Amino acid sequence: MVSYLLLHLRESFLSFSALKFHWLERRLLFVLQELLKLTNWAFPSLLVMAVRKLRPAHRSVAHIIVALLKSRPSASITRCLLALLCITTICLILYKWIHEDLAPWRRSRISPETLEEAKQFAAFRVIIVGGRLYTEFYYACVQTRAMFTLWGILQLLERYPGMVPDVDLMFDCMDKPAIKKRQYRNKWPPPPLFRYCGNKDAFDIPFPDWSFWGWAETHLLPWDEEFNTILKGSKQVKWERRHQTAYWKGNPYVGSPLREELLKCNSSGKYDWGAQIFHQDWNAEASKGYQDSKLGNQCKHRLKIYAEGHAWSVSFKYILSCDSPVLVPSLTYYDFFTRGLIPQIHYWPVTRNRLCSSIKYAVNWANEHTSQAQAIGRAGQRFVQTNLTMEFVYDYMFHLLNEYAKLQKFQPRVTPEAQELCRSSILCFADAKQNFFLKRSSVQASEKSPCSLPSPDHKFIMNLREMQWNKTKEVEHWEDASRKKRSKLTALLS
Repeated sequence: MVSYLLLHLRESFLSFSALKFHWLERRLLFVLQELLKLTNWAFPSLLVMAVRKLRPAHRSVAHIIVALLKSRPSASITRCLLALLCITTICLILYKWIHEDLAPWRRSRISPETLEEAKQFAAFRVIIVGGRLYTEFYYACVQTRAMFTLWGILQLLERYPGMVPDVDLMFDCMDKPAIKKRQYRNKWPPPPLFRYCGNKDAFDIPFPDWSFWGWAETHLLPWDEEFNTILKGSKQVKWERRHQTAYWKGNPYVGSPLREELLKCNSSGKYDWGAQIFHQDWNAEASKGYQDSKLGNQCKHRLKIYAEGHAWSVSFKYILSCDSPVLVPSLTYYDFFTRGLIPQIHYWPVTRNRLCSSIKYAVNWANEHTSQAQAIGRAGQRFVQTNLTMEFVYDYMFHLLNEYAKLQKFQPRVTPEAQELCRSSILCFADAKQNFFLKRSSVQASEKSPCSLPSPDHKFIMNLREMQWNKTKEVEHWEDASRKKRSKLTALLS
């Protein structure tokens, strides 16, 4: 059990080793790997030597590990698990983006006037005072987005009672970011607005989307249950025996030029792009009891495709869960976790302006480089398995709200128009089907505190972006070289 946990920890960091993380030295990772080999547990001195080589900011964590290992020499398994727990309570790299997302208000901070300016873009207001949740509604969100988002915030308060600070924020539930950077070049600061996604041209603050607590309209269970279902489904057909094509199923008619273009990539008698594209009709699915839309049954192709919708799409985490390498046209939008994904490691980038031929190249590459393709699929699945547990989702929410609260220049108060929300009030308002999903995502108070938030590190963020860019451009270069080679061959044969 101990070896498995340590191996799992080691593998979760291997994909990122090239980034030279500042919060976990390779020396410390080496020591953790050595634990797999040692059986006599007479190794505190090795750790002490490693501690001396660490930067001062990291020594405190290492000293705790050493103290735990020295504390009870006879209880080796207990000591190892405690040491592992100490390591895993350091927040993941995804949390570094919290500082980046809130950077626009770091100097000016957030005044009541700045907050009020965001109201014109918001669907509802979130007020937390004394650990209790209040809201004002401004317009009706699509489907049950508002209900499940507010339920998720309520579960955060249940998970960490008395720990979530008082906050007052505006939240929009539509897809596209609204706070455009170009509109605030001569007007500062911009209004802070939370939503489910952001992009490089907007100041909107990404927050976990409603589907983590279930999506009643599409019959998707809360994320942890849905992931386990997909995980089991991914083991039904071995990768080598799956269809040697790329698979996408979704709604192409959501105002997405990308998805409409993707329809043209469906393999036909005339063109074989190596892709199978299916239109998801949710009304028809509902009438059939969602039998043909179960995500656990959609892991039967060697590759899968993610395509942004009207903006970002909640589907990304489900598609990554299959352990098939995911083909991703260059991203315009991001949610809170996708910025941690690295091309060629967690997914395979494809080019938007020559979408079909780029998909064809990727399919051919995967079928010719099966070991590398499988490694990408496994890394993508492992990414969501380790980075998107509900524990980490709640911790991300906690730290985002906590850091936001530090920027407020005022003490939040319950407004006269606000209404209090509690478990019973939401469940009373919800219908029977919505109750089914909401209750399945209920939480209890956690015995653990939230993970420790890493300090701001803009240089790290820039290095990661550069790596993502370079990895994407490298694939484009391979595609170009392959296309030129085919053209020369065609010219010689003609």
